[in-house]
Amino acid sequence: MKSISNFTQTLTISQTPQKVFEVILKVRKWWTGYHGETFTGMTEKLNDEFTFHAGNGAHYSKQKIVEIIPNQKLVWQITDSKLSFLEKTDEWTGTKVIFEISTQADRTTLTFTHEGLTPEVECYNSCAPAWTEYLQNKLLPLLSTDKVI
Repeated sequence: MKSISNFTQTLTISQTPQKVFEVILKVRKWWTGYHGETFTGMTEKLNDEFTFHAGNGAHYSKQKIVEIIPNQKLVWQITDSKLSFLEKTDEWTGTKVIFEISTQADRTTLTFTHEGLTPEVECYNSCAPAWTEYLQNKLLPLLSTDKVI
């Protein structure tokens, strides 16, 4: 049986889990700045839904918050998508974006996983680097992080 490797990135942070969680919820502050991104909707409570548009129509996705455990976990279900640069434009639909927060000693670990974004799908070669760019260059500075794993 073939193992599926979802896109995952882990950040080790010198912040409290509460601070990390609060920053993640402010999606408009970190998932922006490269491709003319716009948002509609709410991003902070269970069942909130929001849309993300980028690249002059190249990327549209609709997310719903389906799980929220304060200071520990946040899950977005992608309920609709249209990525015009892909052959299968709805490739993100049905995938999940998962933020898991844990602590060890005086450090907080944020594990980001886009479940369903695997090397086998067309979007992986462009979407994985884009997620890395947003996480490392936008989210990381907001968290004052000093180490990326």
